[in-house]
Parts: sequence; C-alpha cells; structure tokens
Amino acid sequence: MVACSVVAVPAYAEDGYDLWLRYAPLEGEAQSDLRADSPFANIADGGRSSPTLEIALEELSRGFAGLQGSGARAANGSPVKVELDCGETVGTGEGGYRLSPVADDPRRAFLIAAEDHLGCLYGSFALLRELSTGKRLSDIAIGQAPAMPLRMLNHWDNPDGHVERGYAGRSIFDWWHLPERLDQRMIDYARANASLGINGVVVNNVNAKSFMLEPRYIAKLERLAHAWRPYGIRVYLSARFSAPRDIGGLDTADPLDPAVRAWWHAKADQIYTAIPDFGGFLVKANSEGQPGPQDYGRTHADGANMLAAAIGDRGTVIWRAFVYSAEDEADRAKQAYEEFVPLDGQFADNVIVQVKNGPVDFQPREPFHPMFGAMPNTRLMLEAQITKEYLGFASHLAYLAPLWKEVLDADTGRGGTVAEVVAPVGIAGVANTGSDRNWTGSHFDQANWYAFGRLAWNPALTSEEIAGEWAAQTFTRDPAAVGAITSMMLDSREAVVSYMTPLGLAHQMDTGHHYGPGPWVCDLARPEWNPCYYHQADRSGIGFDRTANGSDALSQYAPQVAAQWADPATIDPHYLLWFHHVAWDDTLPSGRTVWQELVREYDRGVAAVDTMAGQWAGLRGAIDAERHRAVSESLAIQQREARWWRDASVAYWQSLNGLEMPQGASPPAETLEAYKSRSFPEAPGQ
Repeated sequence: MVACSVVAVPAYAEDGYDLWLRYAPLEGEAQSDLRADSPFANIADGGRSSPTLEIALEELSRGFAGLQGSGARAANGSPVKVELDCGETVGTGEGGYRLSPVADDPRRAFLIAAEDHLGCLYGSFALLRELSTGKRLSDIAIGQAPAMPLRMLNHWDNPDGHVERGYAGRSIFDWWHLPERLDQRMIDYARANASLGINGVVVNNVNAKSFMLEPRYIAKLERLAHAWRPYGIRVYLSARFSAPRDIGGLDTADPLDPAVRAWWHAKADQIYTAIPDFGGFLVKANSEGQPGPQDYGRTHADGANMLAAAIGDRGTVIWRAFVYSAEDEADRAKQAYEEFVPLDGQFADNVIVQVKNGPVDFQPREPFHPMFGAMPNTRLMLEAQITKEYLGFASHLAYLAPLWKEVLDADTGRGGTVAEVVAPVGIAGVANTGSDRNWTGSHFDQANWYAFGRLAWNPALTSEEIAGEWAAQTFTRDPAAVGAITSMMLDSREAVVSYMTPLGLAHQMDTGHHYGPGPWVCDLARPEWNPCYYHQADRSGIGFDRTANGSDALSQYAPQVAAQWADPATIDPHYLLWFHHVAWDDTLPSGRTVWQELVREYDRGVAAVDTMAGQWAGLRGAIDAERHRAVSESLAIQQREARWWRDASVAYWQSLNGLEMPQGASPPAETLEAYKSRSFPEAPGQ
C-alpha cells in the first residue's frame, strides 16, 4: 500500500493561471465529508507504480488539500481513503474508469477503478471535478469511457514564438531552449489536458516549416514527448509535404517517386527511434498555397498513403480536408467535397481525413460539412476551432459548446449524426492557449478549451451541463452566481452570430486580420477572400444561392437534409442567406421583410451583449475583484465592437438597397466612409 500525503498548495492570485483546477475550499456538509488529514490512496494492483500513477496520487493529494481548505476539521472518524484499483476489468477499456463509494463505509472510503493507470489518472481528475462542483463524496457513482479514441489539440504555433490566429500572447512552446530546458508551463499544460482526457497534441502550425523534421527538432520533440507521456499525451507534428525537396536534397517531393518514399521512410524511422510512441503527422496540402501531391498530378490519397506507408502501424497520418484553390471557380463551399468524396475507400487504414465543422472556414455559424456521412469507407475526424478567429478574438465572450453541439448533433442523413460518424476516430481542436498568464487571453475563453475536451470525451453532454461545471470550478459554487454565468455563456455565441453574421451570412470580416466588419471588401486577388463573394448583395437582394439554380452546393447533402434547406419560405432562418439569394423585401415566416429581420438580428445581438454586461456587473462581490474587473473590461470592449459590427454592416447594406431604417431601429452612428477608413494592421494573430 502506498499513502498519498497532503502537501501545501501554493496560494496564487486569482489571475486565471489555475484554470478549472483551482480546488477552492468546500463549505458546509460537502467539506465535512473530508478530513484535514491526508487521504490515503491505496494501490490495489499488486503495488505496481508508474509515473502516471504517481501523478494521479499527487493530484488527489493536491485536490483534497485544496478542497479541505486551511484549518478544516472533521468532527470525528478516520481520514478519507481513496483506493485506486488500476488493473480491474471494469468494462470501460483504455482510459475509462469507475468511481464509487465503498459500500461498507461510503462516507470515508472511495474507489477509483480502471483497467490501466491512465484510467486511474482520468478517474482521479473526474473525482476531483465532481467534488469541486459541490457534490458529496457519498453521492458520486460514475462509470465512463472516452467516446472517441483520439482527442487532440492542434497548435498553429510557429517556432519563432508567433501564433497564427492566436490571441493569448506568444507561443507556449520555448523551442529555442529545448531540449535542455523544459518550461514548467509544459507540465501545467499537460496536467490541464489530462484533466479533460485530451490525449494528442500537434505542436506546430499546419503551415509547417520543413526544418522541424531535422534531427535538432526531433531532439526537442523527444523531450516534450517524455514529459507528456505520463499524462497520456502523444506528440504529433505538422509535416510540410515538400520536405524531401526542402531539406532532403531531392529535386522532387512526388509521392510516387521511390527516392521520396525512401526519404520519408528514413525520416519516420529516425523519429520513432527517438519517440517510440510518436503519434504521427498532420498535413495541410494543396491549400492556400501549401505544397502537396497535386503539384505532381497526384491525388490526396497518393500523398497520404505515401506517408502512411512510411509510418506503418506505429502511428497515423492526419490529412486535412481544408482545401481550396484560386484556380477553382466553383463555390468554395463545394471544393473539399468534390476533391475528397471521389477518393472514398482509397486511403490507407492508418490515414485519417480531418474535416472542418463546416464547408467554409470556422464561421460563427455554418451548416455541418457535407463530407460527414458521405465517405463511409474513410476514417473521418472533426476539426473544430477553439481559438476564436472569427468570433471576436479573445475580447468577445463567445462560449462555443453550442456551436460544436449543433455540428455533433446534426443528422447527416447518411447513417447517423456527425458525432456518430467521427466516434470511431476522434476530434481535433485548434488550440487557444498562449503565454498570457490566464492561458487564453480572457478568462471566459478558458471555457472553450474546457468544453472542447469535455465534448471530445462525451459528446452527449449538453452545453448547459458543461458551462455549469466549468463555472463552479473556475469562479464560484454559489448557485445563483453559477446560474447567471451559465446563462451568459449559453446566450453568448448566438449574440455574436447576430451582430456579426445574422441569417446565414458568413465571412464578413475585414481584410487579412479577420478583425472587424468589412462587407464592402470586393477587390482582393482571390474571389473567395472577398466578403462580397459570400453575401452576393446588390440593390435587389442578398445571399449566396447554393440551390440548383446557383452553385448547387445543396446537392452535396443527403436528399432529406437538403430538403430542409431547399425552400427559402420554410428554411431555418439561421441558414437562409447561406443557401439562398433573396429580395430585400421578401416576407419571412415572422411576417417581417428580409431587411427588417436582418436589422432586428443585428439589434438583438447588441442587446444581448448589453444584457451579459449587466449580468456580470451584478456578480460583483461573488467573483474575486481581479477577475471580475478583467471580464468587465472585456465586456465593455465587446459592447463597443458589437455596435461597430452592427452599424458598419447596416450602413453598407443601406448603401446597396437604398432602404430606410426599419421603424424603431437606430441609424448607424457614423458614415459608411468612416467605417471603411478604419485599419488595423497591428491586430493580433496575423
């Protein structure tokens, strides 16, 4: 038997660094369940230890110490015993666990049972999560297993420390000083991921640098892999397809060239010699100017399978389906489907095709990607974006679980929901972490990292459940305050959609930095870079016709799904302008015209942000002063910028349609020319 001793937990300022792992002291009856003495962690699997199990014991010690609080006393009884049985067949498989009070002493003895040490680690975090939300020890009885085998974060971090579409400071990866120096932040990051069950991390940008495949970087990856292995995290690397030509001395990167294939085999062997559990490669190819197999007249399957052969059964090739070309005159929303669906069944068994949640690019709202369900013989995984590239950066409160739930719960019409399609493989999220003290740029953006991990583990969780448990762990357990915070979170994403891209509009941001409105931008070199390409607005109407009379993108969906969106008179208004070009004066089911409804949605979004700001102001005193002030300042920015989005967009639409403002609606605060003149070349994340 091994005992877990309580150690003092450092007292940090409430600056957000501890994320949802604060383990704030319990009160009342919940605290009386726990003694100030140390909880004994008895290992019941023959005494075998491991770094993973040691971390589980350390976490239990840290968590119980924090939850008990300084000076906590129990009236009587022995200290709580937490028994870890890490070799029991509990029917959960790898990483799963079962939590239950011990029947003969439910108040003082608790069991974490799992089939492996990783399951015991996940179970330890789960027990502490339940306690941290205020549950009594004797009331906790849970059996869980991850719904998806691969639960991954993708970092768009560059080796020089810049983060593409990052809004929380510099990269958390200190490549310059690795492998000799490993920053403590790497351990704290791994701990946060393990608390959610995240088990894979791609450490570099999909717009990859070839030199990250050189031996000096393999040594750096090896140090990271060693540090993260006990937390159940495998390291993955974005690989540049042209690396054999860039750094390998070859004059080609043709995937069918024997010398190219041999180069990748040797490179894979070199990596796996250093990192036996290396996860594999993530590849962005033939998209946005990145090199790929099509440069040589080959297919995506040719390129992916070449890399898959080099890796063999040691790992996985994840091939991104985010592709579009300036030379392709088709609707950008159709391009991935047209390139990949004909290749169904041609990808190797260790290839995963990674598909964005929607067919364009992480917009505030998109219909689910038509590739889901359309490739039954190919392993597909979902790619979501945690960093809010199009949803107000780090300054706007936008809780993204409702966005991801829309996608996961969508019925593809081809044999199940999106969640069911990707369940055999997994889900990836573009990370929102950075060097800011609070990790994510704003405190509420932590919730998106948390929600992604929770949904990757269990997509059946509701947005409300996740928001409530995050708020209780992160801010306060006070029921009224948790209710107010949860309400804010659940309304926030819809508010952003309303003041940025209502009624199915998309891609309406200004040039380059994706910050602020720019529906007037029509002069960029590539058609699909221009907001006007997506709104198709003129004096007669607005919207992108994707029916058979337009681009026919609607036909890529299953017939029963397409039927829901085919008629502008009956379509869910959330998708109206995504699929239809309609007249400004067309009457909608609400009885309002398109113009009236559009302005009403902009106003609804602005009003929703004002409501959130008022709700948060009412929590003064319930939240520590430092974080309350920081969130208040972010909400003030969001209030101002929501009005900017609304007014600039409305001013532009008026310049096209010549219509008066609907009755009761305020006119834009400034002229269209004033909004057009705004420029932000220094905006974060470029």
